[in-house]
Amino acid sequence: MKFQHLLILFSFVSIKFGMAQNMTDYNGAWVGTLSNPKSFQIEVSIHKFGTERATLQLSTKTQRTSFPIGNNSDPEFTIPISETQSFQGTRSEDKSSISGFMKSGLLLYHITLKKTANNSYSGVWNLLMVEELRSDKLYLSIENGDQETYQAYPFFGDDRFTGTWAYDFQKQQDTLSFSDFKTGLQFRGVLQETKIILELFIADHSMATAVLSRTDTEWKRDGLTSEKRASKLSFPELEALILKDSFPNTHAILVQRNGALVYEQYFDGYHENLPHDMRSASKSISSTLMGIAKEARLYESVDQSIFEFLPKEYQSYKNSENAGIDLKSLLTMSSGLDAVDFGENANRASSATEDNYQQSADWTASVLQAEMLHPPNTHANYGSANPYLLGVALDSMVPHSVALYMDKMLFQPLGITNYIIQTDLKGRPYFGGGMYLTPPDMLKYGTLYLNKGIWKGKRIVSEAWIEKSLTPYRALENTTKQNLYGYLWWHDAYQVGNQTIKTLEARGAGGQYIVVIPELDAVVVITSGNFRNGRGQQPEKILENFLLPKLID
Repeated sequence: MKFQHLLILFSFVSIKFGMAQNMTDYNGAWVGTLSNPKSFQIEVSIHKFGTERATLQLSTKTQRTSFPIGNNSDPEFTIPISETQSFQGTRSEDKSSISGFMKSGLLLYHITLKKTANNSYSGVWNLLMVEELRSDKLYLSIENGDQETYQAYPFFGDDRFTGTWAYDFQKQQDTLSFSDFKTGLQFRGVLQETKIILELFIADHSMATAVLSRTDTEWKRDGLTSEKRASKLSFPELEALILKDSFPNTHAILVQRNGALVYEQYFDGYHENLPHDMRSASKSISSTLMGIAKEARLYESVDQSIFEFLPKEYQSYKNSENAGIDLKSLLTMSSGLDAVDFGENANRASSATEDNYQQSADWTASVLQAEMLHPPNTHANYGSANPYLLGVALDSMVPHSVALYMDKMLFQPLGITNYIIQTDLKGRPYFGGGMYLTPPDMLKYGTLYLNKGIWKGKRIVSEAWIEKSLTPYRALENTTKQNLYGYLWWHDAYQVGNQTIKTLEARGAGGQYIVVIPELDAVVVITSGNFRNGRGQQPEKILENFLLPKLID
């Protein structure tokens, strides 16, 4: 992965010791309190844009860092901040705003910079995705410590932040350093005899500190709650079960019927302005972008081979068996590659499973070198490598940034501004599943498909593409229910009394569902956090046993 090294540094206050500490003595759990849990909200501003004296500034309440950017009048521009940081954006035609992305680690944080003065623009970047941490607790687990080696995993008390992916564990004398390749956070520091003192940095400026002490107490997330909302529909039994953890880790439920929001409820501290990890539910958005690109004539047909769009260095992987992998086969999980992520057809040793190619230095090469199980467009097996290759293809089609293209062609027309995109190693949006949208914005996206590509009277996606996307092509052979599958859209059916209700669904691991129900003129959004407890399909029970009976009543 494209690991980021300079955006944010966690360091321990330096204290000199005569001898290096043995990491065996630091194994276990540590806990401390952040001095300023609100410091993760960063102001991003561009001053004197379009002039030789233009600068980009990153500011907190206590620090400000400026980066000269010079005269840049291109419609789409990139501002290097450091070797591992950048801002890319585009200014609106009326020059009232700049829509762009702060790149940090694997994430592209969308930010809208509003004009504040003559050629100056300003916006807010929420590094940890939440507007502010509701818990000041910081936990650190040090594992496998032995002399100079160890692993260290930080956790925030406010678990609405989806967490860090720590790696690159280093130690020199009493100084530790490790990184988070998702957000770009870095940790470094000095060990004291009984404490670990953390200090937070961004662009080499201090933001917050935490003094960690050992703890034998089991870590528990802080019990965050959400404000109860009044809605046209009510589900008291369902809400009681959620609060009792009978439906654990349910974060949001939204129901729209006949164009009106009839139910909206949040739980565990989540709310309407917090982008939620969609996981593979964002695969469906990848399909939408391929449809928009086709309408714009960036390619001619879904029957074109993927090799027509791959960079030169990957053409050597083409052979008589995989040459027939076309865009349609990737859209329908029917490439034939040994890229089956789960189920009885999965080969855990294949280089094209998501768990394996994401650990490699070159994801595309790892996918393409896999064996073919079937000829393309004959069998469907769910595997993220299929849409991943679509992202590589679209990157070769658009003239500049895929992220900016996505923003301009899909999200701006939908009025979606508060979102985050996960990238691959090359900095491209990861089409295998990696976006964070708020539940109301997920509802907008589902409504776009319910209305056959139209949003508020404006066509965003062609009706022909919507129809093809929602056509059932083949059954996913590695799924329990053998669900029919369209262009990265699931088909399902639910039994409510004597009535069978057919649905079209964008689904993501952990329980992220956007459910389009044409026969009821309804859209349902459910977000959850069941990533490791086997309850990822819990929304289906909520839908069938509670929501659908009320909608057809």
